[in-house]
Amino acid sequence: MTVDSDIWSIRPAREQDMRHLAEIYLDVRRQTFSWVDPDHFILEDFATHADGERLSVCEDQHGTIAGFAAIWEPDDFIHMLYILPAFQGRGAGKALLAALPDWPTRRYRLKCLVRNARAVSFYEALGFEIIGNGASPEGDYKEMRLADLNSL
Repeated sequence: MTVDSDIWSIRPAREQDMRHLAEIYLDVRRQTFSWVDPDHFILEDFATHADGERLSVCEDQHGTIAGFAAIWEPDDFIHMLYILPAFQGRGAGKALLAALPDWPTRRYRLKCLVRNARAVSFYEALGFEIIGNGASPEGDYKEMRLADLNSL
């Protein structure tokens, strides 16, 4: 995967980022998951959902946070990948994924809501394959795994 490193820098999240990351998580979920009552999402969800996870932040060339990723490392599970709408489609998500340990040889997994068709397409374009289905309070999801590069 090619990523323009002149545009994006990826770094570990810092304590002083947490409030801003929580706001991104809340705002993007409320905007993207339009089929869910926005009151279902609260600011405090971020601290609960990100507990114990490896957090990476994506910044543009001006130091503006474009988004973040949260990884549950014991299972190579991408739990969260959230990009502010103003930065979507500009490579920030790809940059976050490219910065994951052993990307793309490690077979990372994730769950993506079916109704979030743009995200499903994004992951499929990057080589994720659907390996299962499930349901959550926000709707049905596809379980996806990064394809084995040796099988492609």
